Amino acid sequence: MTLHRSSPLDQSSLSARQALAHARIQSFIEAYRNEGYRIADIDPLGTISVPDIPALLSQTHALEDEDIGLAQHRLLDGLGLRTVKELTHHLSRLFCGPLALDGSGVRDEARRQWLLARMSAPDPGAESGMPERAAILARLAAAEQWEHYLQQDYPQAKRFSLEGCESLLLMMDALVERCSFYQLDRLFFAMPHRGRLNLLVNLLQMPAAEIVAYFDASRTTVAAAGAVDLPYHLGAETVRRTAQGEVALFLAHNPSHLESAYPVLLGMARGYRASHPLAAPPASVVIHGDAAFCGQGVVMESLKLVRQPGYEVGGTIHIIVNNQIGFTTPNPLDPENHGYCTDIARIVGAPVLHVNADQPEAVLRAARIAFDYRMQFHSDVVIDLVGYRRWGHAEQDTATVTQPLLHGFIDKHPSVTRLYAQAGWPGSDEGAALLTASRQQALAAFRASRVGDSREPASSRPASEVGARDTSLPTLNRLRQWVERMTRLPVGFDAHPVIDRLVAQWQHSVAAPEHACSWNFAENMAYASLLAAGHSVRISGMDVQRGTFMQRQAVWHAVDQAQARQHSFWPLREVAAPGAALEVINSPLSEEAVVGFEYGVSVQARPDALVIWEAQFGDFVNGAQIMIDQYITSGRGKWGYGSALTLLLPHGYEGVGPEHSTGYLSRMLLLCADHNIRVAYPSSSAQWFHLLRDQALQADCPLVVFTPKTVLHTEPRASSPLSALLEGAFQPLLEDPEGPPQDQVRRVVLCSGKVRHDLAAARDKVQDARTALLSVEQLYPFPTAQLGEMLHTWPALEEVLWVQEEERNQGAWLCVRDAIEAALPAAVRLRAVYRPDTASGPTASKATHYAQQASLMHAVFPQG
Repeated sequence: MTLHRSSPLDQSSLSARQALAHARIQSFIEAYRNEGYRIADIDPLGTISVPDIPALLSQTHALEDEDIGLAQHRLLDGLGLRTVKELTHHLSRLFCGPLALDGSGVRDEARRQWLLARMSAPDPGAESGMPERAAILARLAAAEQWEHYLQQDYPQAKRFSLEGCESLLLMMDALVERCSFYQLDRLFFAMPHRGRLNLLVNLLQMPAAEIVAYFDASRTTVAAAGAVDLPYHLGAETVRRTAQGEVALFLAHNPSHLESAYPVLLGMARGYRASHPLAAPPASVVIHGDAAFCGQGVVMESLKLVRQPGYEVGGTIHIIVNNQIGFTTPNPLDPENHGYCTDIARIVGAPVLHVNADQPEAVLRAARIAFDYRMQFHSDVVIDLVGYRRWGHAEQDTATVTQPLLHGFIDKHPSVTRLYAQAGWPGSDEGAALLTASRQQALAAFRASRVGDSREPASSRPASEVGARDTSLPTLNRLRQWVERMTRLPVGFDAHPVIDRLVAQWQHSVAAPEHACSWNFAENMAYASLLAAGHSVRISGMDVQRGTFMQRQAVWHAVDQAQARQHSFWPLREVAAPGAALEVINSPLSEEAVVGFEYGVSVQARPDALVIWEAQFGDFVNGAQIMIDQYITSGRGKWGYGSALTLLLPHGYEGVGPEHSTGYLSRMLLLCADHNIRVAYPSSSAQWFHLLRDQALQADCPLVVFTPKTVLHTEPRASSPLSALLEGAFQPLLEDPEGPPQDQVRRVVLCSGKVRHDLAAARDKVQDARTALLSVEQLYPFPTAQLGEMLHTWPALEEVLWVQEEERNQGAWLCVRDAIEAALPAAVRLRAVYRPDTASGPTASKATHYAQQASLMHAVFPQG
């Protein structure tokens, strides 16, 4: 017998053919991994045109059947695939089915491979037995029946139906279960209007009758409970029992401003972590609408925000309830041009799981993958729940007026419950029978619900009108000890000359009780005193560590020349008690998201924590006006949220342009009602010191402070003696220590902020001996009673004059006039002096500013 052996040339040829086959298969697989989502079966209505993608065609890769056997590719092991057609079917099933992965924004290869492995592997959490399928059907029926129940009994109710995306309830169920699996006992989430009532009842277990009471004009339960907001703005809390244990669910209240709840929710999660350091960190989930997710700038701000130090929450799961429409404007998926509402998630490298809302088991799988990814990488992940909207924007809208073609498809399309009943029990009436029973059971539960409204009326804890609460320090020696520890620099720390001068100033300030204390010293000592007593302090905003006007200097820097490294020294940490957290965070260039985040932190923070946001310039608060209007000033009244957030708005006319001069004092005062906030405008460092301590120790509402920029920091009259910090309290109304005798006073000038010192200088210049100066340091609540008592101490008083450096419409005058009149003695006149109103606002140049300031002083003291 003759044996024939392969020649080395034959073996080399075979190896080359195998390598080429392997490369072709690998290229084909990668094409499906990268582009498969673009042809995936994720649209329940099937109205989206699927593009022809050359990369997904086998001929593009010159792939042939014999390559399958030659390649011996590890990804094909054990699959028994023999033809290109079988391979194509396999890849389509993995990457182009009702659940598809868009990893095009994921820049980290390890994360991308983890996601691809999960998409390729069997779902470890899937349970497809009959009891599991029946449970899924029952939940879908509950979601569907709730909408039918309201439509039947309350057809005029605006409920923002979930119909078309009922599987959102399943997704939230799965996330709660996964939360418990990871031993996380709390889940915070936020969502817009659509589907909120459904989740309140079916997920958060709110009695159906509580919701119905909002729609039933014959019932008074809601009014009796003090509800003042719309039902689809309401939040709730509950505890859900799972197979792994209990999970506390917290749904944040929110107004109609789209996506504004997103950063607030993140702040709440962060605040909870800070106030419960020993508890497991909570999970955060945010539900979005498709048009809002890609259309509201606060989404982009918030996505980036949590990637910055001081704002991390451990990753957020985003769910987009994708109806492919925004109010009446189509917002369809556009696979041809890579157009998806989720594309903005690329800015943080977040993966997107597109899932067909009519495929409940795929929806559950998407939830499990998303939660596992969040836990694995502590990063954001997006689930695009693609469905449709069976009704218009609200149920009373006639959607066929603007979208007749689309609603022609929707009207013919079966509900997800019917589809699942047919698919889960094919060829049998059992599914239909289970569906009928589940619907009847859900309806009976809704109608049997009785109002057990345990909600207390939303109320305001009134801020003190007087506010003279003791905030003095224990001893001078204690203050000296803090300064000694805070100014003891580390060995080798070569401080900047600015810091050297600061250290000398601080040490001089505590040398004797009569020594002057700067605003910088007063602020830092307020924080030091709080931290030493165990209170936490959190300050965020643009450049707050140094301060825009060099006014804070909470972090000192030096360079180690030997190692060419920069070192930082935090003086306040040297005096902080164990457990007292100090965070001074330079925020991204964002206002709306950051203020929303800090508000959320303040709602969940310890009551004795001081949480501060500082505007770089006062006018920058414009970017956060939604948060101020809808949350900070009204959150307690609408929802009962307790917040003691402090806003610092640099304010004062110094000739730096029409915007940077102002923090819009009048706008803040127009938001005041029912003691919802405090508005202060201090004029001295001691007042600043006591105000900060008062807010931390005894705050009962948010505080808005109009803080100085440059001029007031350098004004000698504004620097209080050390003794004023050691004793006393914040005074809403400051007396005149240099005023004339009581029986000589004919006129009282009322003012706020730095103009007090300009007026004092002008009075000295003209040697006026008949005018007393009173500084209103707290503009709301206005100290009317205290002012009345003071005014009655001057027996010869003829006139009260309100003076402000702002224009008539920009300052406080129009908001405090009535309160001043209420305090006037009989026959005393009241008038105001202010700058002329201009369309551009405050003066634009320093020269013009000083001229107008001089004119203002002359109007008050004409003889000058």
